[in-house]
Amino acid sequence: MAECEVIIVGAGPAGISCGYVLAKAGVDVVILERGRFAGSKNMFGGIFFADQMNKLIPDFYIDAPVERFVAKKHYSLLINDSEVSLNIDSEEHKKPPYNHSYIVRRSVFDKWFAEKAKEQGATIICGTAVTDFVWDGNKVVGVKAGTSDDPENVLTGDVVVCGEGANSMLSEKAGLRNRLSMRARCISVKEVIQLGKDVIDERFGLTAREGAAYEYFADATPGMLGDGFIYTNMDSLSVGVGVVISEMYGAGNSACPNELLDRFKSHPCIRPLVKGGKTLEYSAHMIPMDGYKNLPRFYTDGLMLVGDAAGFVNNSICHEGVNMAMASGIMAAETILENRGRRRYDAGALRQYERRLNNSFVLENMKSSRDFIDILRTHKELLNDYPHLIKDVITTYFEVSDVPKSSLKRDVIRMVRGRISFVKAARTFAAILKGGI
Repeated sequence: MAECEVIIVGAGPAGISCGYVLAKAGVDVVILERGRFAGSKNMFGGIFFADQMNKLIPDFYIDAPVERFVAKKHYSLLINDSEVSLNIDSEEHKKPPYNHSYIVRRSVFDKWFAEKAKEQGATIICGTAVTDFVWDGNKVVGVKAGTSDDPENVLTGDVVVCGEGANSMLSEKAGLRNRLSMRARCISVKEVIQLGKDVIDERFGLTAREGAAYEYFADATPGMLGDGFIYTNMDSLSVGVGVVISEMYGAGNSACPNELLDRFKSHPCIRPLVKGGKTLEYSAHMIPMDGYKNLPRFYTDGLMLVGDAAGFVNNSICHEGVNMAMASGIMAAETILENRGRRRYDAGALRQYERRLNNSFVLENMKSSRDFIDILRTHKELLNDYPHLIKDVITTYFEVSDVPKSSLKRDVIRMVRGRISFVKAARTFAAILKGGI
């Protein structure tokens, strides 16, 4: 049995951020990580929103293992064998700090970040799976690794921060959340495909350290609530799809994730972008989709939840996650430091953590998109019918023929009227604007 001041479960962005702040302040903090090294089991699409990192380590991107900065964004609807897209190419985002948007590989970046926390004095122990909390009455006073009751598997501390990730069984054991639902989790699969920098620059119209973020909807995951993505690393692509688990195994759907990814890569508009590449990595990961209205409790006596374990992912088109995780880790550390003098970490003292969250962009952004997933789930026409209509309208109007444009306009109007209800569409888009995007 060992002791320390603060125990952090999980060396993801939330856990490392918390440990970095605490260690810098002289706190005896131990971070326990299940993987072989920090980042070994972590995955996300590729965009790292780095405003919180820049607060911890100003100009971090100069030395950090950043692949590229995001210079171009591409939003696309895949419809059958066609594509309708919107491109954003901003010169302002090509100047430091590059809109705080970078493309990274978590297996590399998290390892670097963990070393920075070690330099501040944090202790990181990898290959250690925390299986339960240690309780003193109703208060968490430590953690246990493994399944035996051997005292050598126990670490005690004044307070525990749980950044266990999306599949947080510990938060369930602590009674802070209900059992995980397939409706509240997305499964994402990704390949890292090697191509070479020159090939990537030519195919995506990039130069130097410029990067591109491509996101695909509609038939990227046909009939299901999900999306596809391509992010440009320095000499490889991160290519993947994500689907809500309950959608994947719903009525009429029986595809497994790797089949969806293969289908996505074989689409006529995707195939030329990945042609000739060699797969370097294949990974899968769950992503929280709790939403603002279904978040767990964030704390109890001796314990706080951070990052994915607390459900801090904004599942709107913004796809915020890592920045929210880091912010929650920083706020958990600030709460600990505020109470350190009294060594008081009961629920009353840790309520300050929730106050910080309520006054931050984390919960405000989740609140602003609180109905986004529910709207998509209940209005499947947004994923299926409307994209096909948009494609048909555009291709009809821009078809080159000897038919007068006035006739084409009438055809388009009749097409739209015959396929959508304007009243229903207006209500749906109003709902999205109010509680979705």
